[in-house]
Amino acid sequence: MHAFDVLGDPVRRRILELLADGEMTSGAVCAVIQREFEISQPAVSQHLRVLRDSGFADVRPEGTRRFYTVRHEPLRDLDAWLGRFRAFWAPRLDALATELARGRRERRLAGQEPPANPAEPESPAPDDRSSS
Repeated sequence: MHAFDVLGDPVRRRILELLADGEMTSGAVCAVIQREFEISQPAVSQHLRVLRDSGFADVRPEGTRRFYTVRHEPLRDLDAWLGRFRAFWAPRLDALATELARGRRERRLAGQEPPANPAEPESPAPDDRSSS
């Protein structure tokens, strides 16, 4: 099964998100997935098997429990493949970040936005100063 076929399923993507936070038992994975997707335990087990068979997850048996973890190698391969396409969106995202920063700076200078650092005290607007 191709990597994009594996990751094309929202349940499998969610399972990988859960496993990205650390090792989980199959029971813990099932509990979350059953609650979020309203699917049966055998269906969750099938998704775990697809992830394991396609190399995206490893399983470690311990007694009657099964512990799942993410395997990073297939994700690195996907990242390398996507790297060829980053040139299409990376400059645009950089330009967007620049424009957002410029807009925040202009609003801050116009007194419409508090300073970026919340620890910095706001300077009062000219009309708000009391004549003590």
